[in-house]
Amino acid sequence: MKTSKFDDIRPYYEDEIPMAMERLAKCDAFPLLASFVYPGEPIEDIRKRIRSFKTIREFQHDTMFHLNEQIIARSITEFSCTGIEQLDKEKNYLFVSNHRDIMLDACLLQYYFAVNGFDTTEITFGANLMMNPVVIDVGKSNKMFKVERPGGDIKEFYKASMHLSEYIRHVITEKKQSVWIAQRNGRTKDGIDKTEPGIIKMFCMSEQKEKIKALADLNIVPVSVSYEWESCDVLKALELYESQFKRYTKKPGEDLNSILTGLLQPKGRVCFKLCNPITIEELLAFEYQTNNDYHKSVAKLIDRRINMAYQLFPNNYIAHDLLYGNTKYRFKYTEKQYNAFVKHLSVLNKYDTCELDRLKEIFLGIYSNPIENKSALIKETRMG
Repeated sequence: MKTSKFDDIRPYYEDEIPMAMERLAKCDAFPLLASFVYPGEPIEDIRKRIRSFKTIREFQHDTMFHLNEQIIARSITEFSCTGIEQLDKEKNYLFVSNHRDIMLDACLLQYYFAVNGFDTTEITFGANLMMNPVVIDVGKSNKMFKVERPGGDIKEFYKASMHLSEYIRHVITEKKQSVWIAQRNGRTKDGIDKTEPGIIKMFCMSEQKEKIKALADLNIVPVSVSYEWESCDVLKALELYESQFKRYTKKPGEDLNSILTGLLQPKGRVCFKLCNPITIEELLAFEYQTNNDYHKSVAKLIDRRINMAYQLFPNNYIAHDLLYGNTKYRFKYTEKQYNAFVKHLSVLNKYDTCELDRLKEIFLGIYSNPIENKSALIKETRMG
């Protein structure tokens, strides 16, 4: 088997797929997974099907394709994606996306690319999510590569960041593949989509001599994803509530529970928007800034694209009116939509060990903050 400096984080090579498929076909979770992805098919036929895959493309265009179809059919009322006409099938991109769901933000986008004849991208996947052999085999067969997140050791953090930066540049400029990455470390939980300047700094680490070239070579495309019913909204509100009092520590199995909740809970309408790519002309406008200011300026540019493209739904306007105790956006939703949201909000009543008013305030903020984000940008544009 060939080796590379990126063996510790890369997805599987093609020659590793058959053994991965064999392990999946034998695993204890296979009957449950198979029944979801291929409902109604005999289990032994599905095992034979999985064992027949010899390439990543076969796995993605069969198993992952059907998985996404099932997710859309069972939990999404309308799935849409716009902006793909801006992309060139011959180019490779770095898709920088807001991050609302652990799996679906990247997973559904890959599905859309496959449907439209584009190659799928490689996908960043936190090392903390590689929690068992089944997840590892599915993830690495689906072009996912591992992102290490060292703790407080500065040297280890720098080393991991440089390694990741080099790998992303290697994938785009040498492997000729695209990459999907979240705009920040971890999901947005409060409804405020904000790119971490440290992510931009990481992109530049592997090309430190020319900061404009460092980003221009990556062909950055911001991606804005919006869920009518926020993924894991109750779980996010509870985490934010607990975080007020102490440093939040994840419970055993919490990440897996979030993945399953995100996959299965009703999401209503889901909208992806591929924003205008970041151009070299835009980057040159920041040429004479310090490196730190350059990273902040590019992050802000990405934020502007993502937040302006964010699709606001009736739930966002309902939450805003409820949070601020007025009817400012009453014309944006129906009584039926209002009642449905209030009913969903009442689910929080069972968490009576919390201060319910505060918990509900946090929950409403998750939905209402995207309005504030967009309103601030519109105001800034008018003043500018």
